[in-house]
Amino acid sequence: MKETYILGIETSCDETAVAIIKNGKEIVSNVVASQIESHKRFGGVVPEIASRHHVEQITLVLEEAFTNSKLIWDDIDAIAVTEGPGLVGALLIGVNAAKALAFAKDKPLVGVHHIAGHIYANRLEKEFEFPLLALIVSGGHTELVLMREHGKYEVIGETRDDAAGEAYDKVARMLELPYPGGPHIDRLAHEGEITIDFPRAWLEEDSYDFSFSGLKSAVINKIHNAKQKGETLKPEDIAASFQASVIDVLATKTLKAARQYQVKQVIVAGGVAANKGLRAELESKFADTDIPLLIPPLSLCTDNAAMIAAAGTINFEQGKRSDLTLNANPSLILR
Repeated sequence: MKETYILGIETSCDETAVAIIKNGKEIVSNVVASQIESHKRFGGVVPEIASRHHVEQITLVLEEAFTNSKLIWDDIDAIAVTEGPGLVGALLIGVNAAKALAFAKDKPLVGVHHIAGHIYANRLEKEFEFPLLALIVSGGHTELVLMREHGKYEVIGETRDDAAGEAYDKVARMLELPYPGGPHIDRLAHEGEITIDFPRAWLEEDSYDFSFSGLKSAVINKIHNAKQKGETLKPEDIAASFQASVIDVLATKTLKAARQYQVKQVIVAGGVAANKGLRAELESKFADTDIPLLIPPLSLCTDNAAMIAAAGTINFEQGKRSDLTLNANPSLILR
C-alpha cells in the first residue's frame, strides 16, 4: 500500500505553520513560528501585524519543514491549507501560498476547516472510534461536535456569545496579566482558593450550548466593586473561582452529551485543551465511566499545521478537492 504524504499550511491567526504528515497519523515534520512576542505589548492579536509576519515567515517555515522531513516535492501527494475560520488577512497568506505551490508543483489542493484540524490533532495520537464526541475549546470557539464517521461533523452545542478562551483573555486583562492570558489564569488558579461563587450558565435543561459572557461580566463587576469599596481581592482566588465556573460547565455538559449519544470516545481539542485544570476535571469526570478520554499533548493543542495535514488527509482520501478559486473564508461553517 502506497504511503500518503500531505503537506499542511496553517495561518489562521498568529502562528505560521507548515507540516508534513504520513498516512494521516504520523508527523514527519511540524514547524511553527509563533508571533506571541510581537502581539504581547498590545494585549492581543493585531490582524495587520499578524498578516505581515505570515508574509515574512511562510517561505522560511516551508523550507524548514522540508529540511526536517528529508523529503522532496515528488514525495508530496497533496497540499492541505486552512481556509477558515480565522482572521481574513492571515488566512489569505496561507491560502495564496498553498494555491501558488499547488499550481507550481502540480499538486492537488485541499481546503480544511480550522476546527476539523483541531479535532484531527487527536488522531496523531490515537485512532478514532465512532461515534465520538469532540469538545473544542479555544480563543474563538467553544463547541461540542458529534462525529459518526470520518469527515462528518454535527455541532450539537456551541457558544452563544464569548468563547471560553476569549473569556480567559478578558479576565486576565482585568487582572493585568500578560498576553496570552489563559496559561496565566490557569497557573494562578492552582495557587488560589475558590472563595467566590461565580455564576454558571447552564441555559435550558436539554441544551449543550455554552455562554461565558455573563461570567466574564460577573468577574469584571466583582473586581470593580472591590476597588470602589477599597477592598483587596487576591488575584489567585479570582482566577481559581473563575476557572472553577468555566471548567464545571464544560466538563458537566461534555459528560452528559457523551452519555446521551452513547459515544465510544471523547476527545478534547483547541488551545484551552492545554489548561491543566480542565484536563484534570475531565479526567476525573470520565474516570468512573467506560468512555475513553483522549487529550492531545500540549504541542498539538495550540495552532499547528500537523493537525491541518491530518484533517486534510481525510478530505484527500474522500476525494474532496479545491481549485485555484479557493478563497479565505473567515466565517466557514463546520459540517
